[in-house]
Amino acid sequence: MCPLEHKPVLCAQVLEALTPPAGGSIVDATVGLGGHARALLALCRSLHILGMDVDPEALAIAQQRLAAFGTRVTLVNASYWRIAEVAQAHGFGAVDGVLFDLGVSSLQLDTPGRGFSFRHDAPLDMRFGPGGTTAAEILADIGEEDLVRVLRDFGEEPRAKRVARAIVRARMKQAIRTTGELRQVVLSALGPARGRIDPATRTFQALRIATNRELEGIPPAIEQAARLLRPGGRLAVIAFHSLEDRLVKRALRHLSGRCVCPPGSFACSCQPERLLEILTPRPATPDEAEVADNPRARSAKLRVARRVE
Repeated sequence: MCPLEHKPVLCAQVLEALTPPAGGSIVDATVGLGGHARALLALCRSLHILGMDVDPEALAIAQQRLAAFGTRVTLVNASYWRIAEVAQAHGFGAVDGVLFDLGVSSLQLDTPGRGFSFRHDAPLDMRFGPGGTTAAEILADIGEEDLVRVLRDFGEEPRAKRVARAIVRARMKQAIRTTGELRQVVLSALGPARGRIDPATRTFQALRIATNRELEGIPPAIEQAARLLRPGGRLAVIAFHSLEDRLVKRALRHLSGRCVCPPGSFACSCQPERLLEILTPRPATPDEAEVADNPRARSAKLRVARRVE
């Protein structure tokens, strides 16, 4: 799919959740290719949007797609980890809405040189932005026990020990530098594909999450977003796999004043604060028509909350 033909996931539901009053403002903390932002700007003629993204390639495309909206759009190359700082610096101190569209984008998956997908043999990079450690560098240095934890916790790989052992043995002979090499190592440990899901899928997901430290930034970013909202403002978060969605659900629960301490705790120590009212007890998901049109949307879940008065 050409990036300029990008179709944002759950767009109708996002528009319903975030349509602000006249003259409103929204922070799109993961603007990506600008799909959701463009739909919101087209619907709300006086809306101003701050779009953030850690990926400069995506931001350049968003700049092109949103150019027609002129000064109603401000784009910043920054991670959503910094949402409060960036919003304040650009005059978005109390906003009507915040959107997070988490995870990897179609642009990143479909650009062979980025190393996100084993469909293309490419350098094992996997970084959302130009800084930081590549996936190949992580694989070269990580200990076997830590690798087992990464594969188990971030990839939900049931045979994490077997895969980790195979990777450690392989790198003793030769560094694992490409997506194709990593996939072959995983297949040597798990055997060939027997169904629709490639055996390397979980390993690639785990390594991508570790490379970009994706999960650890979600709870603090959601809390920052909640504090940015004016009373009545809406927060919308799209997650694509269970690890993300569990963190989103827990963060929203905590910010709605509910305890998230582990079951059986003697006393609450998490100090919940009621900043939000959850508007989606069950997350919104794509209908059959959207999944047929965009198969990558099939696992998307949208959760929405409102800032209390």
